Amino acid sequence: MAQTLSEQILSRAAGRPVRAGEVVTVDVDLVMMHDSLSPSIIRVLHEELGAERVWDPERVAVVIDHVAPAASVQTAEKQADLRRWARAQGIAHLFDVGRGISHPVLVEEGLARPGMIILGSDSHSTAYGCVGAFGTGMGTTDIALALATGRTWLRVPETVLVRARGRFRPGVGPKDLALRAARALRADGATYAAVEWHGVEFLSVMERMTLATLSIEVGAKAGIVPPGVDRGQGTGDRDGLALPLASVPGWLTLQEAAEYSQVVEIDLDALEPQVSAPHTVDNVTDLSALGRVAVDVVYLGTCTNGHYEDMAAAARLLRGRRLAPGVRMLVVPASARALQRAAEDGTLATLLAAGATVGTPGCGACIGRHMGVLAPGEVCLFTGNRNFRGRMGSPQASIYLASPEVAAATAITGYITHPQELLASAEA
Repeated sequence: MAQTLSEQILSRAAGRPVRAGEVVTVDVDLVMMHDSLSPSIIRVLHEELGAERVWDPERVAVVIDHVAPAASVQTAEKQADLRRWARAQGIAHLFDVGRGISHPVLVEEGLARPGMIILGSDSHSTAYGCVGAFGTGMGTTDIALALATGRTWLRVPETVLVRARGRFRPGVGPKDLALRAARALRADGATYAAVEWHGVEFLSVMERMTLATLSIEVGAKAGIVPPGVDRGQGTGDRDGLALPLASVPGWLTLQEAAEYSQVVEIDLDALEPQVSAPHTVDNVTDLSALGRVAVDVVYLGTCTNGHYEDMAAAARLLRGRRLAPGVRMLVVPASARALQRAAEDGTLATLLAAGATVGTPGCGACIGRHMGVLAPGEVCLFTGNRNFRGRMGSPQASIYLASPEVAAATAITGYITHPQELLASAEA
């Protein structure tokens, strides 16, 4: 019986072969909780479920990333309470302010590994699919139940296959592939399905995270890139990290006869930069069809595109150039390791020389709480994952989603710009 990657992972966890549509109860390998939801999770765990302790403190990760550093006394108090709770519970993995966003941090630390079932209190926990794990986001009660018992229930999802062919042209990258898939599938096109991304084995781990993270924006329960050695050939030289892609469990394989609920084919050789216009992620168009859109803010960051690769891609275009008059560029690295690598090779210096401002690694203004929220009437070119009305501040602001390359080109010209325009001028 050929199986999709999700079916294989859930079969192993359930102890028997399972198919899409079945409801299974499975053991959980790792639970992640972040600062924004942790107070309510802890209350449900102790007061409603009556559990004094988590089931296994070695399999719990607590990350302070959503409002880090704290933006108010109230937030600071809640984060202090969370630190005390984590110490009292003996939580093995507490990542405090400045370490970065939960998803890349857990991958960098080797906690997220191929074939695992990982639950997170963040909707973008589909990100763990970048290493071939079944990562999914859950709400307060479900996370509390998993903390208490180490188990959860799931309906085995159908699987949508996004198959890429060819290679990206200059100025085009993984974010464009992800937005093109959202354009084809729409916001509900993969509701409670798993999205498998094939044909992208040449991408680095964090580039794969861009695809896995954005899977939730088409309604997916999980987004999985088939695990395998990255294009650094397992040496870590591409990501600057020792990541566990080379030790994929033998039972987790691509099976050609697996059944998919739908297949989306995308030709990378013909793909051009994609832009998601306000106020929904699936409102995607070719950049060339967008028209001239002036911007006030360019924001480079988040778990989707705040990685080293993204900062380096932006720096290649910004090198020797300055931001357009009146444009602010905010760079918030996804993790401390990404920031350190950018500092070591000159990427960070290039961004600063161009006029960018760099913030503490973390979620930043992605949820509109601090570190660069938007004023009424402002237009932002954002490399993140959501452009809902009011997402980054004022409901009267407008958010366009695009790649790091488009972000850099836009910061230089002051309007949403095809990176090829600057690449061509550099070659001339």
